[in-house]
Amino acid sequence: MTDVRNPDFKGLPVVVAGLGISGISAARVLRDLGAEVTVVDGGDGAGLRERAGQLGEGIAVRLGDGATLPEGTRLVVTSPGWPPNSPLFLAAEAAGVEVWGDVELAWRLRKPLPETGEPAPWLAVTGTNGKTTTVQMLASILTAAGKRTAAVGNVGVSVLDAVLAEEPYEVLAVELSSYQLHWAPSLRPHSAVVLNLAPDHLDWHGSMEAYAADKGRIYQGNRVACVYNLADPATRALVEEADVEEGCRAVGFGLGSPGPSDFGVVDGLLVDRAFVPERHKNAAEIGAVSDVHPPAPHNVTNALAAAALARAYGVETSAVRDGLRAFRPDAHRIAEVAVVGGVAYVDDSKATNTHAAAASLAAYEPVVWIAGGLAKGATFDELVRGAAGRLRAVVLMGEDRALIAEALARHAPDVPVIEAAAGETGAVAMTEVVRAAAGLAREGDTVLLAPACASMDMFTNYGERGDLFAEAVRAL
Repeated sequence: MTDVRNPDFKGLPVVVAGLGISGISAARVLRDLGAEVTVVDGGDGAGLRERAGQLGEGIAVRLGDGATLPEGTRLVVTSPGWPPNSPLFLAAEAAGVEVWGDVELAWRLRKPLPETGEPAPWLAVTGTNGKTTTVQMLASILTAAGKRTAAVGNVGVSVLDAVLAEEPYEVLAVELSSYQLHWAPSLRPHSAVVLNLAPDHLDWHGSMEAYAADKGRIYQGNRVACVYNLADPATRALVEEADVEEGCRAVGFGLGSPGPSDFGVVDGLLVDRAFVPERHKNAAEIGAVSDVHPPAPHNVTNALAAAALARAYGVETSAVRDGLRAFRPDAHRIAEVAVVGGVAYVDDSKATNTHAAAASLAAYEPVVWIAGGLAKGATFDELVRGAAGRLRAVVLMGEDRALIAEALARHAPDVPVIEAAAGETGAVAMTEVVRAAAGLAREGDTVLLAPACASMDMFTNYGERGDLFAEAVRAL
């Protein structure tokens, strides 16, 4: 990371909330900018103390009290997970102290590129589901176009590290969560997309309206394109409410034949009718459905969204095709593990909410569905009602499995249901679950792990859940 010095921060008393990855990165950057940094965290365990020791000199740490605003604080920089009603932020508001997220800090620290004299543009992606896949597809397309780029933000690479990289990027593909957007008031992307909207993180935001409003912040100040989902009217509504630069266009994407200013699918081809001359009568082929891996419907829409952002930036159609062909999704995202006895076993452990599980279930028929875990306040009637006709059987696990069982009893009463692994966790539990599913499946079926729930009641995270699923399938 470049050693930066910004006089606006020199001597400024700044509090960083949280000792996670983004908090540590922000604290180090602010120290290097000359700020007087104090990191606060409400926890005080051995792990936190170890992380505090990694900060290095020049950063004060206060553990066990994440609520009190240190006297003289002029700025608070928060980690994404801290909710807006945290006592620290209420104290900051009362004292007239601004609260930024790591994304806001990164946006303000962007450096001009030698070639243009302007900072690298951000092509930004948010939505309830599909963000990581879409932003990685976008980065693959930009790379195929010969651009110095990276997938950053909520995808694993700190956006702070990206904007301060020694070799500057030409353009960034930025994944942003609703948490990050809430604390990024100055953000003005080149172009952006909200992939979809479904209830999630409502305990953090307080309501669906507040959650949607934070997602919609991604469209503020867009210069070229606000990309939205033709199948999700709520995303179009956010575009209509956004304050954008003059000339910025609304660009839709969907699985049908595209209208003017849209991206869509015609006879197995991916088609652009937005960034072509005389779009009312012309279209451009940008690839094929077969170029998308895997070509499940929701993944094809991810590809169209990525393509729309890339084309808004000026990428040629050939680079879109080449980038999609080169891309492979991360593990645990609708990944086929094996075919055993004519039955396909698919790991979509990343489907941690009902919206993601619905998209996954729509890609297969007939399905032996493995579901359950921590519901996070979700209800399952709509999900089960929509998938009922595809279900061969269901294997349930986890703390909130009864909620799914009740929805199945109401909307799919003829579908066999097994509740497995009661009281078990980890590998033992998943082995039992997979064996139960294998016993229910017939040749030609798909056994699909799409839990619609979080994993922490039985597994360390969704990654471990998917890994143990794959191990149990291979053991068959």
